[in-house]
This record gives sequence, C-alpha cells and structure tokens, in this order.
Amino acid sequence: MDAGQLESRKTRARSWFERLRDDLCAAFEALEDEAPPALYGATPGRFVRTPWNRTDATGVPGGGGVTALMKGRLFEKVGVHVSTVFGEFAPEFRAQIPGAENDPRFWASGISLIAHLTNPHVPAVHMNTRFVVTTKSWFGGGADLTPVLDARRTQDDPDTQAFHAAMRAACDAHARVAPYEKFKTWCDEYFYLKHRQEMRGVGGIFYDYLDSGDWDADFAFTQEVGRAFRNVYPQLVRRNMATPWSEAEREEQLVRRGRYVEFNLLYDRGTIFGLRTGGNVDSILSSMPPVVKWP
Repeated sequence: MDAGQLESRKTRARSWFERLRDDLCAAFEALEDEAPPALYGATPGRFVRTPWNRTDATGVPGGGGVTALMKGRLFEKVGVHVSTVFGEFAPEFRAQIPGAENDPRFWASGISLIAHLTNPHVPAVHMNTRFVVTTKSWFGGGADLTPVLDARRTQDDPDTQAFHAAMRAACDAHARVAPYEKFKTWCDEYFYLKHRQEMRGVGGIFYDYLDSGDWDADFAFTQEVGRAFRNVYPQLVRRNMATPWSEAEREEQLVRRGRYVEFNLLYDRGTIFGLRTGGNVDSILSSMPPVVKWP
C-alpha cells in the first residue's frame, strides 16, 4: 500500500467517525426534548463540545480530539467523543501493540460513547469503533448493553433481544469478515469482571485487530456497527423512558454503576490505551457514572 492510499483511508475513517458522532448527538438531543417533563423536569440538556490536544511520548504535538458531553435530564451523563492521535508509543507500551515492536510510530482515530441514564429502567450503553495504524493496520470496536436492574439483566428481556438482533444483523450483512458468534463470545469474555465472577452487562459484540485483507470490507462492517447502534439504542430509550422508578430502583442502579467503574479502571483496554498514549484524561474518564455507590 502506497502512502497516498493510506492517507486516503485515514481520511475516510476519520470523517466517518466524526459524522457518526454528529448523528448520535442529534439523536440523543432529540430524546432529551421528548422526555416527559413530569419525570425529568422541563429543561432539555445539550452537548458541550470541547477540543483538546496532546503531545506524544517524545514531547511533540500528536493530534487530539473533541469531547462532546451532555449532562441532561434524561441522559444523566453521556459522552460521544472522537479523537485522532499520532506520534510514537512510549517504550514500555510498544511490545503490546501489533506492528510497534520495532517501529513505535502510530496513528489512531475513533469514536467512543458511553451513556448513563437518569431512569433505572433505561439501560446504560457503550459503543466504540476505531482504526489504528502502525506498521500494520486494523479496525476494532463493538457495542454492549448494561441494564442496571437485576430483573432486566436477562437474555430474554426485550431490550436485550433487540440489541443482540441489531448487532447480529450488522455482522450478518458482512459475514465474510464479521462472524457474529465469534464477536458475541468475544464480548461476553471481554466485559467480564473476574474478581466478581459476573458479566458487566448482557453483552453485544466486540472485535479487534480486524484486518481481513479487504480494507473496504472491514471499513464497511465498522460503519455498519455504528449505524446499527444509532438505530437500535434510541428505540430502547424511547421504549423505557416514560416508566416511573422508585427510590429502591435508583439505589439498585447506583450500586450496579459501581461495577462499571470497577471494570473500566481494572480491565478496559481503551482506558489503558488512552492514558498510556497521553490522551485527554477528562475524555477518557468521562465514562465514569456521575453518581455511584458501593454499599
């Protein structure tokens, strides 16, 4: 692959992540507008976008991104962030990244989303997709659903079934490069809290190091994941947002959020990657719930 082709691929990937960010922010702001005032108050939230820049391990400028954060009435806290970073990996990190062992230069662009809802009946959710370039290149990402009430954390819950169906459809549309059962199992195994011997949520899909040899096919699948998420998650929010909740359900939600914090700080690759590559700390840690309890 020549340099011009690689730059074209970088531009296409970055543009897609930014366009998906804009679509998701618009969809979530529309849900803020629709939320019943009797449950959520009268003033809808809006995203605040904040640009940031970074330096790489050698101290030179290395790209940056934009955090888009909304603290609303329906969405207690939601972040939809894009970043495009480049430079050199720190020496202690190089051996862990394919293609960086002997050449530490890298480029990475992606979108990362986390939503924590005010209403315990609406599941929390996470989605991210990314394109990474070292001496190799690949796509990674996925999406997973985290209901916060034990009664809804089942595989036969309507929300769980709808979410899984959307992720399966995204994979099946690109079955040559995206085997659904493999990516579903990968998600179940990845989003698992070993110290508690429990899953973080009800699953979804997870994939990494996707390089089938057909870049256009890999990119098309990654776009499909974003579109599938953009379509299904607002449906789940609308389905549940008018359901009243009790103080006991709010308490259960806050305790469940503690598991989310534990996973992100102990196991999450994205958190580790961002912190080790000089990413924006506020953006990286915006995945943390705004209110949480450990009983």
